[in-house]
Amino acid sequence: MTVTRDRQWLLITSGRGPAECALAVAKLAHRMASAASLLGCRTEIIDAMQGPERGTFASLLIAVDGERAQAFAASWSGTHLWICQSPFRPHHKRKNWFVGVEHIAPAKDIDDVLRVSDVAFEAMRSSGPGGQHVNTTASAVRAKHKPTGLVAVAREERSQHMNKRLALARLAAALEAKTNAARSGVARERWAKHDALERGNAQRVFTGSEFAERT
Repeated sequence: MTVTRDRQWLLITSGRGPAECALAVAKLAHRMASAASLLGCRTEIIDAMQGPERGTFASLLIAVDGERAQAFAASWSGTHLWICQSPFRPHHKRKNWFVGVEHIAPAKDIDDVLRVSDVAFEAMRSSGPGGQHVNTTASAVRAKHKPTGLVAVAREERSQHMNKRLALARLAAALEAKTNAARSGVARERWAKHDALERGNAQRVFTGSEFAERT
């Protein structure tokens, strides 16, 4: 079972920064999704580490799909700066908040990343807004990698078989990202690229609460 060649993974991290940096992660992810759409690419959140405030993220692992996904990933990798008065601490003097984007090599083949025998699958119903069931059958699938405890869910397709394939691909992506981080010698914490965030020389600069990019 092969993962699309054009799929790329990006880790957006606050670098263990304060809540303002975690908010910048959320804002940057939204901006990147819009930019990817303009290139005919699609973004998907594979995993997330919640930040200290509601609506913030310490880190996000996103997948980018499309013919121009690799070029998109390269253009967004690096350090980014958000210049804004703190929305959490109005009297705080600091206005510069840095976040980093790390390009993580995608899995080429699921069989090279995990053994299907190590995955436990669970069928469940797909729930829509208000708790309404999208499908009348239990077509959604939850896949758990037993050795690591990583979990992936797929509920988009009406076919349980297709959701199983999708959940397995997502699980392989998350597992390889975790493995790559460990091999880089930064596995003390999940998404340990937090320590490596380089402040200064920002590749892109955004300003204000509207997160407008400075040109």
